[in-house]
Amino acid sequence: MAVQGPFQVVFEQVFPHGLGVVGAVAPMADFDASTRENRVQARDKDTGLPVWVVDVMDFDPDARERTFKVKITADIEPVVPPVVAGTPVRPVVLDGLTVTPYLKEVGNGRQKIAYSLRAASMAAPRQRTTDPKAA
Repeated sequence: MAVQGPFQVVFEQVFPHGLGVVGAVAPMADFDASTRENRVQARDKDTGLPVWVVDVMDFDPDARERTFKVKITADIEPVVPPVVAGTPVRPVVLDGLTVTPYLKEVGNGRQKIAYSLRAASMAAPRQRTTDPKAA
């Protein structure tokens, strides 16, 4: 098959109900290069940029897995969007989103298809306006 590696996807198609940050951004560890005394941050194999990880929540009420990690490849630590009053999470939009399918062990030698998500950046969702003059 000619298709290999990550698939470029549109954020709104993957998360039509939205997505929210539920944890802090942290450097992703390179487990092969790290030791107990010296933790090394992972780098993207294609760009060489540092890889960061953040816990997010899918706002889809029917989602099978509500929370998961997203990797962000960026030169500097991504900034979590500001708090929205009255919400327990910080709504976010991921730019440059890719999906990489892989096989995940689920026990007793069984496997299922799982997905790894990676983004180039994250930002607060744009405000929608109801003013017809603004269109």
